Amino acid sequence: MDLKEIQNLIKFVAKSGTSEVRLETDDFKITIKTGSGDSGTTVVQHTAVPMQQPTIAAAPQEVAPVQAAIPSETVSEDSKYITVKSPIIGTFYRKPSPDKPLFVEVGQTIAEGDVLCVIEAMKLFNEIESEISGKIVKVLVDDATPVEFDQPLFLVDPS
Repeated sequence: MDLKEIQNLIKFVAKSGTSEVRLETDDFKITIKTGSGDSGTTVVQHTAVPMQQPTIAAAPQEVAPVQAAIPSETVSEDSKYITVKSPIIGTFYRKPSPDKPLFVEVGQTIAEGDVLCVIEAMKLFNEIESEISGKIVKVLVDDATPVEFDQPLFLVDPS
């Protein structure tokens, strides 16, 4: 199983809403855990299992375990802004309800832990909190539109 297939599996697990999935074959074992109430961190653990080959008596090769964490925000290399990305698949909302004010607006200063938006997934409303302090530079998604896993939502100036 290559890295692309593992990433697709992570996306599928995030979309399904399950908290843990284990996949075992003759060649490897993968456990994917999603934290309930977390910022959506997904952990992949890949452990090599010795393959059975009846005619070859060579020792199995060791493969280092792969640990991958999907961040909800990454630094863009061509600018000084930080991109806040969606940790899950769902519908993006800028307000807690239609009659309430927006969580954040362009130009607003935010602190770590402030709620930036809500993403509805399978009838559950997940508050997306900021992991950094800074100023909202741009909102990259329209209100009440579907978002994909790892899709950019906001640009934040950390200075």
